[in-house]
Amino acid sequence: MREAGRVVAEMHAAIRAAIGPGVSLAELDLIGRSVLADNAATSNFLGYHGYPAVICASVNEVVVHGIPNDRALEEGDIISIDCGAIVDGWHGDAAFTAGVGAIDAVSADLIGVAEASLSAAIAVMQPGAHLSDIGHAVFSVVEPTGFGTVREYTGHGIGRAMHEEPSVPNFGRPGRGPVLEPGNVLAIEPMVTTGSPLTSTLDDGWTVVTVDGGRAAHAEHSVAITETGPQILTLPGDRPTIVEAE
Repeated sequence: MREAGRVVAEMHAAIRAAIGPGVSLAELDLIGRSVLADNAATSNFLGYHGYPAVICASVNEVVVHGIPNDRALEEGDIISIDCGAIVDGWHGDAAFTAGVGAIDAVSADLIGVAEASLSAAIAVMQPGAHLSDIGHAVFSVVEPTGFGTVREYTGHGIGRAMHEEPSVPNFGRPGRGPVLEPGNVLAIEPMVTTGSPLTSTLDDGWTVVTVDGGRAAHAEHSVAITETGPQILTLPGDRPTIVEAE
């Protein structure tokens, strides 16, 4: 899984570097395909229940599952990129949100809160913690800011399949659910909105948008729980990052 995570991190870096005004979502998908090919990896997004691309490219009010097309990015947009890779049958999955050129202060804060909530969630993923501690950590960061926490979509287990049990909500009371043990690997993915956290799905059956048109940010990492603490598998480098308990 570390190798799959490394490929996902490489996809993120290459796509992030290409994001800018005038670049199309389809061009970003081609970059993702190129990184996969260069690493002899395959996509766990392409063909998943008929999904037609190797990345999800979600702009502004699109929360998740935006399908890449010929839409060109514009100055001030924000875009989340969610993608994955399979190496030797093991899966990696991660997402980030970035601004396109100069963005407004609210959008910048939104991205920062999504990233901070992900960091807080990972920090509590110590052996002996409970599954619900993760969602509680996300919610505790997001709610005081006045932003919304999307509830309809969750994180998930990951391993030999992209989506495995358990589901990992981004809210909830602490100290509940299964106890986290070394060997567990979870994809943690808070989704944060500027307004209402309620969502709807467009007629294409994939694109999830905020009901009020507010912007959304999405952050995700695949994280392994070890005896020494959580390890982020979807960061650049040969060794995953170990997160120490706070």
